[in-house]
Amino acid sequence: MHAYTATGAVAAFLGTLAVFNARYREAFLLMVAATIVDATDGVFARAANVKGLTPNFDGARLDDIVDYLTFVFLPMLLVYHSGLVAGAPGLVTVSLVLLSSAYGFSSTDSKTDDHFFTGFPSYWNVVALYLYAAQLPPEVNVGILLVLSALVFVRLGYVYPTRTPVLRGPTMVLGLVWSVMIVAIILRLPDAPRVLLVGSLYFPVYYTVLSFVLHARRLR
Repeated sequence: MHAYTATGAVAAFLGTLAVFNARYREAFLLMVAATIVDATDGVFARAANVKGLTPNFDGARLDDIVDYLTFVFLPMLLVYHSGLVAGAPGLVTVSLVLLSSAYGFSSTDSKTDDHFFTGFPSYWNVVALYLYAAQLPPEVNVGILLVLSALVFVRLGYVYPTRTPVLRGPTMVLGLVWSVMIVAIILRLPDAPRVLLVGSLYFPVYYTVLSFVLHARRLR
């Protein structure tokens, strides 16, 4: 199972090659593949009792390393290489994303015992896709990336889609439909239908509202 988790690093490497060759659609598809691995490896590991079978191997550390490559480094490389941000401001912005996410991954409270992420989770693959598909001005992209980077340090709880128990069933169903829409958007890049792009925002909005409501409930 640890080898299965590690395949995400291979996806990140292949995605890097795709970005350097301006094959951005392929890079996004590799991010999708890495996300599928990340969403399923924990389930498989718990079912197989991998922790008990390999007590001297830190699967969580491996998972964090792979996740940083696939959810942070590769998306930011694509953002910069594709010109979604430009010049010195773009380089500084990408650097801040890399640094803030490094802090997020290293925080001891980044995942709570009741299955929430603390601070903005590193969904930079999703952010990069929306920015690329929307083709917003670089200045707007910089603003969005800076705001989300700052939210890494704001200790709000965000839903862990596969593990947060409240509304997990509806969240998984809505997330699955959204995932299909995301793949459809990627396959139509760089000219993804605007209706499909805007319509797919239903899940990020649902996810954000649910996270804030549950965070407020947890505080009470």
